[in-house]
Amino acid sequence: MNGDLSKPGSQQTSDRVFLASFALLGGTYLLLLLAMLAADLAYTSPGHLWRALQSPEIRYAVRLSLLSCSLTALLSLWVAVPIGYLMARWPFPGKGLVDALLDIPIVLPPLVIGLSLLILFQTPPGRAVERVIPMTYAVPGVILAQFMVACAFAVRTLRATFDQISPRHEQVAMTLGCTRSQAFWRVVLPEARRGVLTAGTLAWARALGEFGPILVFSGATRMKTEVLSTTVFLELSVGNLEAAVAVSLLMVAAAIGVLLLIRSQGLAPMLGRPL
Repeated sequence: MNGDLSKPGSQQTSDRVFLASFALLGGTYLLLLLAMLAADLAYTSPGHLWRALQSPEIRYAVRLSLLSCSLTALLSLWVAVPIGYLMARWPFPGKGLVDALLDIPIVLPPLVIGLSLLILFQTPPGRAVERVIPMTYAVPGVILAQFMVACAFAVRTLRATFDQISPRHEQVAMTLGCTRSQAFWRVVLPEARRGVLTAGTLAWARALGEFGPILVFSGATRMKTEVLSTTVFLELSVGNLEAAVAVSLLMVAAAIGVLLLIRSQGLAPMLGRPL
């Protein structure tokens, strides 16, 4: 405040204009978000929500969404922890290329990922896998489609986490007799627990909202490969806008729940770290 008083009047005016323009731009976006949610809430009613939850198709979609998103989050952590650790700790030839490859699911249109999966499982290796575990237009395909996108976000979060953990503690543990594996499990991973939880939560939320790859690779068959995101599409396609909005609000509630969980654990600052 004292610094503002010492500034010339013209500079203070310029600062106010600068801050006001930023606030206007940010406020417009925030207002649009709130207007969208308010419009959804105004369009539906508790009766619509109740009828949607009583629908066998939507209840199946809720159950499959919870199952597939949870498995996707676990698989993403299983893969993202080693990748994030290796990328954060070890230089190796071609590391820049590997880093770029890991970003492909983030920058590619989701439909392209679904199409690529579909083509992959038309190749001889893909058909061999299909003979053991049916993937195309089946429930395992839903999980794979969600995993291909969600895992990339988990990898980015965990790499940022391991980057911020000093390797000194790990090195001290090794000088005291720990193997590298023991140092990782006993020192590094406990220090990274908040990042692991954030990565798992982000992967779960991302899987819940995934639509494009699921539609292309797994289809949107009622009571088979139907998850909440494809339910919105199916209800819209038959003109049942009330049910589509009700399911959308369920997804909004789930997203808000995830964000509240992150903040209750004091993990919100990690969401602002560069991915």
